[in-house]
Amino acid sequence: ISEMLQLLIVSSLLSFSSAGLIGFPQSAAVRGILMCNDKPAGHVLVKLYDDDSDLDDLMDSGETSSDGHFHLSGSEREVTSIEPKINIYHDCDDGIMPCQRRITIFIPKKYISSGSTPDKVYDAGVIQLAGKYAGETRDCLHRH
Repeated sequence: ISEMLQLLIVSSLLSFSSAGLIGFPQSAAVRGILMCNDKPAGHVLVKLYDDDSDLDDLMDSGETSSDGHFHLSGSEREVTSIEPKINIYHDCDDGIMPCQRRITIFIPKKYISSGSTPDKVYDAGVIQLAGKYAGETRDCLHRH
């Protein structure tokens, strides 16, 4: 096979893979409670992603309930193992700073399920948003 044909085949496979057309379904679920200075952090945006080297795949998103609870669940088709994470976008202890604080929490591999429906749920526990977290960033667009 010519180099050009090989390149075309590899390129096509990568495109199909990133489009979720090949690979096998994997899923993850997470729940937790968000607090701000010991009070429930209601209506906080939380997103579940599959962390990728280029553009992360959104698996689910939602807001916390008025008592700070959240539960997200989603799936992706990947050739390799998915790397689920949640991003939490909040304004707790933020004053008048622009945009929102973003905290990322990676879900351990043992909570990844085969198939489109997760059979385990990672309990992130009670998360106090008032603290400062390593790797915390600011986010205005909520895209990743």
